[in-house]
Parts: sequence; C-alpha cells; structure tokens
Amino acid sequence: MAAALGAAIALVPGVSTADPGPGIVDVRALGGRQFEVSVYSPAMNRTVPVWVSSPGGSAPALYLLNAIDGGEAGGAWTQRTDAARFFADKPVNVIQPIGGRASLYADWAADDPVLGRNKWSTFLTEELPAALSDRFGFNGANAIAGTSMSATSALALAINSPGRYRAAGSFSGCPRTDDALARAVVRSQPRLFGANPDNMWGPADPAWVANDPVVNAERLRGVALYISAGNGRPGVHEALTDPSIGGDLARLTDRMAVGGAMESVVNDCTRSLTDRLAALGIAATTVYRDGTHAWPYWQDDLHDSWPVFAAALGV
Repeated sequence: MAAALGAAIALVPGVSTADPGPGIVDVRALGGRQFEVSVYSPAMNRTVPVWVSSPGGSAPALYLLNAIDGGEAGGAWTQRTDAARFFADKPVNVIQPIGGRASLYADWAADDPVLGRNKWSTFLTEELPAALSDRFGFNGANAIAGTSMSATSALALAINSPGRYRAAGSFSGCPRTDDALARAVVRSQPRLFGANPDNMWGPADPAWVANDPVVNAERLRGVALYISAGNGRPGVHEALTDPSIGGDLARLTDRMAVGGAMESVVNDCTRSLTDRLAALGIAATTVYRDGTHAWPYWQDDLHDSWPVFAAALGV
C-alpha cells in the first residue's frame, strides 16, 4: 500500500506525505467499488489499513470487525467469506479495519510490549468515521457487527456510544466481561499472542463492568440487534462435502473437537445476553443453531443479518 502513496495522495485534499496528520494517508482502488485505505490514528500513532466497499454517493456505513487475529494473519471477512461479493450490490459503505488482534477492539489502559498501543474504541468511534465520511459519502446512519472476539466488541462499542449505531450484530461471541468465566475467556485471548491482559483493563478495573453488554443491556434499547450462536454440536457445515472442509477428515475432526468446545462456551454466554434482553423487553433477532465455532456459520450470519441492518439503516 505504501508504494502507491505518491499516486493516491492526490485523491485526498490537504494530505501530504511529509505530514499526513489524522485521517486518510493513502487510497488504492481495488476495482469495482472496493478500496484499500490507509488511515492514520493519532490515538495509536500508527497507520491502520482499512478495506472499504462503497456504492458512491450518500449511503450508511456498516463496520465489520474481524476475529481474534484482527484480520492480520488471513482471518479477515474478505478472505474467509464472500463479504466483498455479497455487498457488491448493496447500498451501504462497508468498512473493515485490519488490525487489533486480541485487543477486544478496546481502549487499553496501558501499552503492551507485544501488541503496542491499543486505542481501538477511539479509532473506531471517532477517528475512522471522521476520516472516511467525506471521502466515501457517509450519511450518518451506522451499524456494526463482529464475530468471535469482536462480537463482544461490537456490542461494547454500542453500549458505550449511545446513538451512534442503529444496529449491532454479535456472531458467535461471548457477550460478557464481568464474571469469572467471561473474564477467563477475555484474558485468554491476549495471552494467545503473548500479551498481558492486565494492560487492557487491569486486574479489576471498573472497565470490566462498563464493557459488559449483559450488565449494560438497557443501553441496547432502540438498537436493532442480531445475535447468533451455535451449540457446539455438528451442524450443516460439519460434513466432508462442505467446501470449508474439502474432504479433509483431520480438518473436520479438529473443527468438531476444538470448534465444538468453543461454541458450547459461546452458547452459554450468548444465552445470558438474550435472556437479559428478553427480561428487559428489548427486541432482538436471535439465532441458535447446531454448529461449531467456524467461519462458514458467520458467513451465513452476515447474509441473514443484512435485512435487520438494512431496515435499521433505512435502505
């Protein structure tokens, strides 16, 4: 992306290679309605690559957050699903940041020796929309969705930014942070990359409560919600003939064992949220199914949630 900086910079008035400042640093057309955009984050003092699918003109924005690797190691929506093709004819700007592995897309209390400075909440709610809005014609209507790790993030961003998102999607996430099981799940994610989870919200910071979608479920009132989870048992995509398995018995066995165990935990977490929403009388589209913790189900969720998002966004 950096190699194209000189050519692309002309597309962005007021930005120079000497002093990019906050905002767009580079735009590279990928063909059709797709772009790679480099956005500088003052909060993190880094440039974040962002995939954008834009219909042109004035349109709402849907932010898609990646799973635990932040899309940095091949686990991006655009690599693991048909997201680019699916949204190619939809009247919505789709924005997928690449980065934020194991960060929960949160603002961390301290820099981490492995993950660096994480101020993803600030980036996603303030810096990124401001940088992209004029260039891609955002009309002010927003939705956000995440899967696995970022399912919790999407809901946490919604509860902590009231009025910003008209819709939010949680696909196979553990939407809790303020209990022993949930904290163990959250803390395990930075540890997978050798990072220190205490640098996120400390060992017992009030942020653990503030970012819990179950505890703060009332703040989701008025947000169109799509919430899904499997039960860990084999579903429609646990078959040798499924394209994601490709006849590989070892892959199928691993998915059923590892992905099944993970999704059973997800199911318990998700039911805590949907039960809480029901008790509060907050409407939500909920999907419980046979299935494991795997991308084919999240592609299904992306398709199935679109009518919920489209209605909330007014398209």
